Amino acid sequence: MQPLDPTAHALSVNRRTFFSQSAYGLGGMALASLMQEAQGGIAGAMLKPHFPVKAKRVIFLCMAGGPSHLEIFDWKPKLKELDGKAFPESFTKGQQLAQLQGAELKARGAFCEFKKWGQSGQEISELFPHLGSVADDLCIIRSMKTEQINHDTAHAFMNTGSIIKGRPSMGSWLLYGLGCETSDLPGFVVLTSAGKTGQQPVSARQWSAGVLPSKYQGIQFQSKGQPVHYLGSPDGVCQSMQRQVVDEVKRLNGILAEEKLDPEIQTRILQYEMAFKMQSSVPDLIDMKSEPQHIFDMYGVKQPGDGSFASNCLLARRMAERGTRMIQLYHRAWDHHSGIVDGMKAAAADVDRATAALINDLKQRGMLDDTLILWGGEFGRTPMGQGTGRDHHILAFNVFMSGGGVKPGFSYGATDELGYRSVEDIVHVHDLHATMLHLLGIDHKRLTVKFQGLDIRLTGIAGNLVKKVLA
Repeated sequence: MQPLDPTAHALSVNRRTFFSQSAYGLGGMALASLMQEAQGGIAGAMLKPHFPVKAKRVIFLCMAGGPSHLEIFDWKPKLKELDGKAFPESFTKGQQLAQLQGAELKARGAFCEFKKWGQSGQEISELFPHLGSVADDLCIIRSMKTEQINHDTAHAFMNTGSIIKGRPSMGSWLLYGLGCETSDLPGFVVLTSAGKTGQQPVSARQWSAGVLPSKYQGIQFQSKGQPVHYLGSPDGVCQSMQRQVVDEVKRLNGILAEEKLDPEIQTRILQYEMAFKMQSSVPDLIDMKSEPQHIFDMYGVKQPGDGSFASNCLLARRMAERGTRMIQLYHRAWDHHSGIVDGMKAAAADVDRATAALINDLKQRGMLDDTLILWGGEFGRTPMGQGTGRDHHILAFNVFMSGGGVKPGFSYGATDELGYRSVEDIVHVHDLHATMLHLLGIDHKRLTVKFQGLDIRLTGIAGNLVKKVLA
């Protein structure tokens, strides 16, 4: 047995005395705050916005696997001319490549055609005619760059601004800073779907709360069937009996919260309360009987709850209406090291109609103005071929935003003539995060949490607001 450290014991006693004898106890104050949260959703750490609020919620349509910008938004006629020929060494010398390092590099032009869409004349691939139809609502960033060349770390960097495990995801930061308006549904929800090919796995750490209390983490809903397991009460247990159990668990946890200032006790209370409320709120959320047939047709939904990206988009709109702060839809279909022609065509068909439908649906409901849609992957693809596909690429990729205070019908930045490197108005992932937070009324430098003696934030020690994309 280790001898008792008198100093440590004294400090421990003093802490306990302070917590128990302070006015009502800090645990009691935390519990009182928690009871308010249980009635009206999670409260945010920010007392008031840093900037005027343009967006109230974010829907991140994550094209997992790294979609090729060269077949979506980045038309490069010079690359088409070089198709099959040696790729100029001046572009790649000394550069980091993924699986093409040391290989003979040959140019690969886009296999599809591009056209100018809408009054804005934005160039978009003909693989995406429905996105083309809403080109005047899109703010396309053509000059993205990232730092991570492998899928998992690139996803982590896009979601958390870091590759260090334990850093909060962007949705968790939003919940922490702003809270959420709903008390019946989680404030941060994740849905996944998969295409025919290119199905890179996505780790649950991408929606982790990290060092923040776990009440801020994303909740993954199942895309097929019931979104949440065990929605119904057990046989022989009525709603009132279930309510009594939840209240008693809350009381017992409340006693513990009086004694210990532990945010995970608060999380536990909230989880029991949320689980009880979701027994009625989730069935209402997924009951699509009120949706007219033309809405299903617009999204391309064949059967609600069938696990498709289209069904998830419609569900995302319904969650946005109910106050969910962050909705993240992963579509795993874009890792095309080979078979890019068939793979891209299939993946585009999966998401094109539904993405445009989501934009139009929010717009006609008056919600696009305060909903920020972000569409894109974790990195881009090489303008050099890799067999019948393309390799990972970090120096150039494209994303688009829509609604939520961004400039519509606008293209920002550019890559070089072969689509290898972003060269004009370069936007780093940290800059994208800073801009997203700004639209939600948050100064990215001021939304921080203390961890191991440091103030950590979504943008690390970097990030600049991209002012020209603001409406």
